[in-house]
Amino acid sequence: MPVIHAPDAAWPVSVGAMECTAHEPIGVTVTGVSVAGAGAGLAPPLRDLLAEHGVAVLPDQWIDDDAFLTFLRGFGELAFTAGETPLPGHDDLNVISNVGRTTPPRSVFHVDTSYVRRPPAYTALRAVSIPEAGGETLFTNQYRAYETLPEALRDKLAGRTIRHVVSGVDPGEGQETEAEHPVFRRHPISGRVALYLSTPARCVAVSGMDEQESADTIARLYEHATHERNVYRHRWAPGDVVIWDNACVLHRADHDGVVGDRVMHRGMVAGTDVPSAVA
Repeated sequence: MPVIHAPDAAWPVSVGAMECTAHEPIGVTVTGVSVAGAGAGLAPPLRDLLAEHGVAVLPDQWIDDDAFLTFLRGFGELAFTAGETPLPGHDDLNVISNVGRTTPPRSVFHVDTSYVRRPPAYTALRAVSIPEAGGETLFTNQYRAYETLPEALRDKLAGRTIRHVVSGVDPGEGQETEAEHPVFRRHPISGRVALYLSTPARCVAVSGMDEQESADTIARLYEHATHERNVYRHRWAPGDVVIWDNACVLHRADHDGVVGDRVMHRGMVAGTDVPSAVA
């Protein structure tokens, strides 16, 4: 069983020269580094940190989109979700914004673009405008979600896959729209096992199960993974950059009760691995 700290607990983590504070149940705040000045040398230690802690918060990063892209390219080639609208002048970024909307955006826990054979490895947000209240982003610990599943359910799902399909966006002709991924995914760096799924709207079938059993199983897994005890809520501050590992994290934005403009610029790093099942 995993070590479980008290809710909202934080403790120091030693990672080279970086000053890190880990959060319960997932995530780490990294201080003492500059995204603008670190170059590609920041990516390797952050990659290892993300493999263990899932989410890295980098406060006080007063950067523009060019510096943001340079930071992301240190992790590898960039990815873009087909069907999204790119940021003018920066085709690898898109905007997440409530500006000009009469109704709040809708967001549920999900993994970005899980319906392709090689999903994005990392997603990052740069805070452009922070509202006066609300607008947090929530993250789940999918390692713990796997580790805390009832043993009988883990045994039943061992070796099975989930079929992920596109929803909420039109990728266009010739783009990938569905993929089969293992329910239990082994992380390519940490070697740890995570429960890998997305919103039930994108998870339509479990291998070896009929339609009703699939739906019931996916709903049960999703409820388990997104329980509040398994969620870290990030309250944004000006200058924040947040990056997370899509192999072991679900995320969603909380648009309820937002007061003021909330604008984020999003970038993604392409995945190089097909999600690996547990041997």
